Amino acid sequence: MASQQSGPDVIFSFDKSIPAPDLSGVSFAALFDPGGAPKSPLMRGFEALLADPSPERLEGMARRSAALTRRHFGRTMRLFAPLYLSNECVNNCRYCGFSRDNPILRTTLSSAEVLTEARHLHTAGFRNLLLVAGEHPKFVSEGYLQECLRVLRPVIPTLGIEVGPMEDRQYAELVHCGAEGLVVYQETYHRGAYAALHTGGPKKDFAFRLDCPERAYAGGFRRIGIGALFGLADWRDEALALAAHLEYLQKHCWKAQFTVAFPRLRPHAGNHLHTPDPALSLGDRELVRLICAFRLTFPHVGIVLSTREPAALRDALFPLGVTHISAGSHTEPGGYTGAGSDDLHRTVKGRRVDLPDAELSPCNRATPQFEIDDRRPPAEVARRLRTTGLDPVWKDWDEAILAR
Repeated sequence: MASQQSGPDVIFSFDKSIPAPDLSGVSFAALFDPGGAPKSPLMRGFEALLADPSPERLEGMARRSAALTRRHFGRTMRLFAPLYLSNECVNNCRYCGFSRDNPILRTTLSSAEVLTEARHLHTAGFRNLLLVAGEHPKFVSEGYLQECLRVLRPVIPTLGIEVGPMEDRQYAELVHCGAEGLVVYQETYHRGAYAALHTGGPKKDFAFRLDCPERAYAGGFRRIGIGALFGLADWRDEALALAAHLEYLQKHCWKAQFTVAFPRLRPHAGNHLHTPDPALSLGDRELVRLICAFRLTFPHVGIVLSTREPAALRDALFPLGVTHISAGSHTEPGGYTGAGSDDLHRTVKGRRVDLPDAELSPCNRATPQFEIDDRRPPAEVARRLRTTGLDPVWKDWDEAILAR
């Protein structure tokens, strides 16, 4: 019998028959001290790679990075698609289109609508989906994520989640329902910037979010992705903190596979609330340096590149160290098929507000989290990969592998 919890941070009930994992030891959040802790030899080497190189040195880093990637990953490129479940959220984040106070068009897909979106993506070739939702205990309610996983599990062999942070027992139930991957970006590792950017909601808890990968690992997730949203704080400091976090996780959560990502700020609803600081931005040249530095320091870690980046840049970056890419992405619920468009509304102070007749239109869609840049359909991206000598991989896992 499932036991129901209540409270603003709990989005579903959990089954006590699933044993609570042991999460012992000192967490990364307790140790994280970017200014005072001595750097390990690995981190000193990583920091040296971030130094502004000459064009010749950067070209050498790129060649070494490409060679290391081919050695450890072959010529494969894994493709995935985000599937947005809901754009409801209780958090106020100044850089996010889903932010609570943004007067956007919102919807939450039913499990049947989620399946409709997944079948569309399946037809396009995808066998690896990342389920994304804002954090809202009323709309993304008890049992919702489990039900979405249950209906998708027979169709999609690889399911990941990117949702609000949870406890380890809650993660264990999602694993039990079919999730195997978790993605959680710290957004920024700078405590002062984090406090200024998160002005309302449970996401204000810096340490609870920072230790999310460890709780997910204790809950049984075998694929874990971390990253920072570049443009919120100095990019070098973010990169060093992200690398230190990855080094810690590889030591303490060594049974999991890790990916790392470097998403950059994109235009979004409410963009006027947060004007990007050009001094903090990660330029294209610096992004190349970052990809190469992570590949040379962490040769076995997957590197993710999303459709936030323009097509030409993505094509140039594919061979240098990237191992996982999204394609044909939509960042709004129902973006692939229009599912959920008949239930568009706004949310004011946690309460649903129906649209006036003047705003009701079959052309309306839910508001996306941010604007993507590479809008090429998945098949075109796959063709481009093949022309560069890379093999698009749509499926790399099936439950039958574990069958006796």
